[in-house]
Amino acid sequence: MTDLNKINYLNIGLMLVSALVAFYLPFDLFLFVYAVLGPAHYLTEISWLHERRYFTKGKRDYIVLAILAVLLFFAAYVLKDLKLFQKDRLWYMLATTFIYIAFFSALVLVMLKDAFPRFVGIALVCVTAVIVKNPHVEVLFAIFIPTMIHVFVFTGLFILYGAMKSRSLSGYISFAVFLLCPILFILLDAPGLYVSTYARNTYHYFQALNTAMFDYFRPENNAGRDLNQIIFQSQTGVKIMRFIAFAYTYHYLNWFSKTTVIKWHLISKKRMALIAILWLFSVGLYRYDYKLGFDWLFLLSFLHVFLEFPLNHTSFIGIVSESKKLLGFHAQPLSVRKKSN
Repeated sequence: MTDLNKINYLNIGLMLVSALVAFYLPFDLFLFVYAVLGPAHYLTEISWLHERRYFTKGKRDYIVLAILAVLLFFAAYVLKDLKLFQKDRLWYMLATTFIYIAFFSALVLVMLKDAFPRFVGIALVCVTAVIVKNPHVEVLFAIFIPTMIHVFVFTGLFILYGAMKSRSLSGYISFAVFLLCPILFILLDAPGLYVSTYARNTYHYFQALNTAMFDYFRPENNAGRDLNQIIFQSQTGVKIMRFIAFAYTYHYLNWFSKTTVIKWHLISKKRMALIAILWLFSVGLYRYDYKLGFDWLFLLSFLHVFLEFPLNHTSFIGIVSESKKLLGFHAQPLSVRKKSN
């Protein structure tokens, strides 16, 4: 068995374990992996992306994405303290704007190399970010892209792209298992489950994601319903939480399971020591006060999401390219095409 097959089968096992624990302890599992594995993932991935120049065509392209992450952090913490928000409306508008600009600017930085076309492209992205105002767009960019699309959709794209590049049967099997797990969460009944008092008292920092997903699965008017009943006790709420817990848990485990392939650990001892210190400090903050840890890592979390956007686009472009090869759409040289004509 090749090393690649071993890693693929290891990941299938990690998917099944993640799904099993998520089925019985979704809230407690999510809070644990978010606090313990999350910071380690953010720090090591940013380090790895830096070594690969963030998969863009310019040396300092990451500065654009980093500035947008800082602006988002400023909006989330400084503007709220200034009482400029009304029912979170301004926050959703700003979050949508910054994430929208970061997402499509990353595509510009991946596709274009020359300075002027890049400037025009990013300018057009900024203009459309101001013009495009729609509740569905706000939910997509402010809530889903930095959360479930990042941890589930983009992870799935990485798995699929790896399988297509290597023409690996085990890779395709792992992708199929990855898709099957959330389907089982939907199909299986969701009886009452154990939720610790700690989880009930802490999870409210993330409840916007659950309620947004609940509204999509059950679009009837939920005004006036008890959020605790929707999230912790309803059939749909429990299924949604199982999906969230699975997606986040496997997203982190997938990153660390592929260490020998992507080689994020091949860095200087000083950088590794710094990462270890920051990780211990972050986990300690979560242990002391979950809100304090959440606030401390808000910027780092969004920074890693924004800096990964170019890799997400590169993976999607790679899937399209590999699909053309598999389907036999090979571009012919110009001289060949002239002769055929």
